Amino acid sequence: MFDLARLRLLRDLARLGTMTAVAQAHRLTSSAVSQQLATLQREARAPLFEQVGRRVRLTAEGERLAAHAERILQAVEAAALDLRGAAQSPQGELQVACFASYAKRHLLPAILRLRERHPALRVVVRELEPTDALDAVRDGRCDLAFGFAYSLVPRPVAADLASRTVFEEPVRLALPPSWRRKRGAVELRALAEAEWIVGSRQTDDGLLAERACAAAGFAPRISHTVDDYDLMLRMVAAGLGVGFVPQLALEPSRIDGVAVRTAAGAALSRRVQAATRPALAASPNLRALLAELGAAPIA
Repeated sequence: MFDLARLRLLRDLARLGTMTAVAQAHRLTSSAVSQQLATLQREARAPLFEQVGRRVRLTAEGERLAAHAERILQAVEAAALDLRGAAQSPQGELQVACFASYAKRHLLPAILRLRERHPALRVVVRELEPTDALDAVRDGRCDLAFGFAYSLVPRPVAADLASRTVFEEPVRLALPPSWRRKRGAVELRALAEAEWIVGSRQTDDGLLAERACAAAGFAPRISHTVDDYDLMLRMVAAGLGVGFVPQLALEPSRIDGVAVRTAAGAALSRRVQAATRPALAASPNLRALLAELGAAPIA
């Protein structure tokens, strides 16, 4: 019989590609991961890995067992959920990975309402960027992830997770005080000489600026990389640059002097998605939180 912990390591090796990445995800040493997978290979009585240069690659047998491992782990999780009773009232702990702007405006108020309705349920929030949030759900550190994708920077569908769009918002232009008297949509060509401000922790903000400006016929001069939207808006108000800002980031932090406008051309937007492991989609804890957010259950 295969050990579930070893199957989880194999599944994650197929997903992450290296022993080092698997070790980091599970907070183990690479040596410990290697030993556990070597034991799994002996249990399987088949070659699961091969050495290619300095890296380890799954064999065809390893790929097949990794696919089985994914289904086995999902089935075990579904069984545990079923035994707890899918119709039970929300209780216990729900680990949620989320990015800051959505957490401030939507997730936190929903948690406060949920605490009144279901005092036996405790929601734990972990601020993570979208890719990291999905990985946290995959490896079991979190139960639910909220991530986002810009209209010009789509993300591939996570085939191994169940997901649903829960929110969509416009992306606006934040401009210095000199633009306050100008009305209407702004042609991006007018900002060809401006300094641009984009995010620093993930590449999507920079790609959004590059692709939107490329459609207008120029490459943006990206001078500043800032993740905190309040700081970014203060920099814009001080005349240090311009940038794209999702509507959520504007509502809680109106900065005097910033001109907020729509970019001319194709409408820019940011879509927020919730994702979980398929076995957890029917969890009463997940359903309760999504209901407070006004979102339909994840299929």
